[in-house]
Amino acid sequence: MPSPCDPRYASVGDVGAALMVVDSRLKALHDRKAGTDPEQQRMIDQFAASFGPGGLDELLDGTCTLIYMFMNWLRGSFEHHDEDVVEHTVPTLVATMRMMPRTFRPEVVPMMAGLLIAAGTGLSPNLWRAQYGPWTAAEMNPLEAVTVLLADHVNRVSGTNDHTFATQLIADALSELELEED
Repeated sequence: MPSPCDPRYASVGDVGAALMVVDSRLKALHDRKAGTDPEQQRMIDQFAASFGPGGLDELLDGTCTLIYMFMNWLRGSFEHHDEDVVEHTVPTLVATMRMMPRTFRPEVVPMMAGLLIAAGTGLSPNLWRAQYGPWTAAEMNPLEAVTVLLADHVNRVSGTNDHTFATQLIADALSELELEED
């Protein structure tokens, strides 16, 4: 019997917009000269505000889809070496979250870890999260940050030294999907 958290029942959301936010954050993370760019933050905030309430839900679903896709890629990579994705990903990311208490208040760390575990075990992160009620304002920045951390983890695991590997992986998948639809 399929789980009610099976990804086939989940909304994909606006993966393109979520990917744009993650890509922007990854570039800022790896651009040593830039540091925190207030103009870039203002543009991201303005971009998010332009969505409206329904668009924000699409962005949230798109972000969860990214988490699912990144964990799915990691699962395949780790299974190739007979290793478990949850064992090799979640503790590392949780340790990083705990070192960032302004972004990840202690009470949101279990929820973010749960999203990663759900995705790592083949469940939809957004449907898994929906079991616990609506998203809270306190979860918005941590959700964005955990997605960026996960993308950076994919970049490191890929072994390519390419800081765009994770975003390119998703962009290629989206392009492939568009070609199939045409």
